Amino acid sequence: MNPRGGGQVLWTREFVTALLAYFFLFLSVTLFLLFPLFLRQFQPARSRMGLIMGVHSLVAVAVRPLIGRLSDLQGRRKIALAGIGLIAAVVPFFHLVRGAGALPLALRALGGLGWGVGMTATMTLASDHAPRERLAHSMGVIGVAGLVANALGPVAGEEIIRRFGFGGLFNASIILALASMACIAAVPDRTRTAAAAGPSPAAALLRKVGPAVLLVMSAMPVVHGATKGSIDNFIALFGRSAGFGRVGPFFLAFSLAAILTRAGLGDVSDRVGRKRVIVPSACVISLNLLLISQVRGYPLFIAAGFLGGLGQGFIFPALSTYVIDVLGPENRGLAISLYLTLFDIGNGLGGPLFGAVSDLAGYRAMYVAAGALMLAAGFLFVLRAPPSETFVKERTL
Repeated sequence: MNPRGGGQVLWTREFVTALLAYFFLFLSVTLFLLFPLFLRQFQPARSRMGLIMGVHSLVAVAVRPLIGRLSDLQGRRKIALAGIGLIAAVVPFFHLVRGAGALPLALRALGGLGWGVGMTATMTLASDHAPRERLAHSMGVIGVAGLVANALGPVAGEEIIRRFGFGGLFNASIILALASMACIAAVPDRTRTAAAAGPSPAAALLRKVGPAVLLVMSAMPVVHGATKGSIDNFIALFGRSAGFGRVGPFFLAFSLAAILTRAGLGDVSDRVGRKRVIVPSACVISLNLLLISQVRGYPLFIAAGFLGGLGQGFIFPALSTYVIDVLGPENRGLAISLYLTLFDIGNGLGGPLFGAVSDLAGYRAMYVAAGALMLAAGFLFVLRAPPSETFVKERTL
C-alpha cells in the first residue's frame, strides 16, 4: 500500500465540503454528551440513564447495514440529507421533556435513526472524494473531524448551558444539523453502483473464514464501541461525582491526543499493517480505562483523557480500514456501515450494561470492568484474527 497516493490530491473542494458536513453533523450530536446532566434533575437510576443514552446507538445499529448497502446502490447524498433532516426535525421536541420517561427515550431513538442514516452516508460520501490509494489517510482525516467535534461539543455545550440553558443547547444542535445539510447539498455524488451488484461480500467472508474466526473479528469493534460508550455516557457524571467542576477539558485532552496521533502517524497502519496497530491500541485503551478507575485528582483526570485519546487516535483508522480491506474497497459503503454497526452494537449495549455495573459497584468498578473487557478482546484478536493483507493480496492475484 502507498499511503501517499502517488501524489494524488486529498484536499479537494469536494472532500473538504463533505468533511465539513460530517463535522457539523458530529458536533450537533456531540452536544448531547451533556444530556445526562439535563436528565439528572429527574433523578433516574443510572441504568435508566444509560438506556436513554444508549438507545441512540442501538437504533442506529438496526439501520446501518441496510443504509450502507443502499448507499452503494442508490447514492450517498440523498440518503445523508434524509438522515440529517430527521435529526433537525426531532431535536426541537427535546424542549418538551419534563422527565426521564418515554419521551426522551423515544426522541433519542428517533435521533439514533437519523444518526445511523446520516452519519454512514456522510462519511462514505467524504471517502468517495479521496484517492483510493489514500484510504487510511482519508479515514483518519474524517475521524479527526469527529474528534474535533467531540472535543468542542462538551466545552461549547457547557458554555451554552451556562449562558442560555439547555434550551440553547438544543437550538445549537438544530443549527448545526442544518449547516451539515447545506454542505451535503453542495457535494456531487460519486457512487459506484456497479460495485454493489455482485453477491454479498459478508456472506462470502463467512464461508471463507468460518463462524468462529468471524466472531473474533467482529468482537473487536463491538468491544471498542462498548468501552468508548463508558466514556461518552458516564465520564461527565463520574467527573462530577469526583468533585470536578468541569469535564469539558477531559474531552479536549482526549481529542487533542487523538488528533496529534493521526496528524503525525496517520498512515502507520498502511506501513506496518492494520493488525499490528489495532492490538497495541487496544492495550492502551485498556490501560486508560484502568487509570480512570484510580483517578482522585483533576490533573490525573485530564492525563487519563489524553492517554485515552492516544489509543483512540490509532485504533479508528486501523480498525475501520481493516474492515474495508477484508470486504474490498469496491464495497466501501457496506464495509463502513458494518464497522459502524458493530461499533454501535457495543456502544448501545455498553450503556445499560456498564450503567448496571455502576449501580451495583460504582463508577470506578465500572471502568475496571471496561478495561478488562478491552484487554480480553485484544488478546483474542491477536491470536485468531487474520491479517487484512492476506485478503488484499488474494484480490490482486
